[in-house]
Amino acid sequence: MAAKAGKAPLPPWGNALAGATGAVLANALVYPLDIVKTRLQVQIKRKPTEPALTTDNEHYTSTLDAINKIFKDDGLLGLYSGINGALIGVASTNFAYFYWYSVVRTLYISSQTLPKPPSTAIELSLGAVAGAVAQVFTIPVSVVTTRQQTQARGEKKGLIDTGKEVVNSEDGWTGLWRGLKASLVLVVNPAITYGAYQRLKDVIYPGKTNLRPLEAFLLGALSKSIATILTQPLIVAKVGLQSRPPPARQGKPFKSFIEVMSYIIEHEGPLALFKGIGPQITKGLLVQGLLMMTKERMEILFVVLFAYLRKLRSAKLQKLADAAADKAKHALPVLAK
Repeated sequence: MAAKAGKAPLPPWGNALAGATGAVLANALVYPLDIVKTRLQVQIKRKPTEPALTTDNEHYTSTLDAINKIFKDDGLLGLYSGINGALIGVASTNFAYFYWYSVVRTLYISSQTLPKPPSTAIELSLGAVAGAVAQVFTIPVSVVTTRQQTQARGEKKGLIDTGKEVVNSEDGWTGLWRGLKASLVLVVNPAITYGAYQRLKDVIYPGKTNLRPLEAFLLGALSKSIATILTQPLIVAKVGLQSRPPPARQGKPFKSFIEVMSYIIEHEGPLALFKGIGPQITKGLLVQGLLMMTKERMEILFVVLFAYLRKLRSAKLQKLADAAADKAKHALPVLAK
């Protein structure tokens, strides 16, 4: 307990704001990798003997090939297509996740007779609950962003227009929640990530409250790698659900993530469920490492900020109390008359 005495706990929204800020900064830095991994994941081979196709009939053979072709066709801005919606989604998702994770974790610990760190299973469960709540409210932004990232040349649209395109499709408003079931299953990804992070932190740095930037980066990167490898097939299926259907399906959208996975296995084999895992892991390593490193720093900044605001509030209240006492003191002779 003494180790924690030096750091005042943040309220849930303080943890959420710190986490969202770190997530936005981290994702902005590595956004081109997000474009590349999405393009690779929607690339479907119609037949084993035919070339792979994306929604804009472009074929990418690797991460570097995708970067070169996107840059050649659309310039530097092409590598940042849909970034506005992506960062809005990142901010809202992470704010909601960290908020609810902080709430449910605090409630769990306070409910224990002898407060102690949750077990790995409990950490995963708490993370899953927080992730599920966050996904329900933020998945529409994810759907629109995925559509933006896979739009063909000459068909680029803004965030609002892309959203209208989704709503005007055969799914209507429910199209904004395409892939919700896959997303709810994928809550195991952040659950594994943050659960592993907490457990690794307790094991490698027992009793240490504030990690150094490099320590936080390494723990974040390691925990995210574990989660990504375990959930990559579901990630690929989710992207397939939220993007435009491949040309071979002649505009017919997928109805479920099971259908997406079956289609991929039928046309490309089971290993294709892990396509795009290179940039996915690279992005995950960098984002998670930077996120945890930034979040640790942001938490310290917010603790200092809240302490300063509390001090200002106390000084203001004391000033008001003194003014009220002085006013009452001068009013006493009048009342006596």
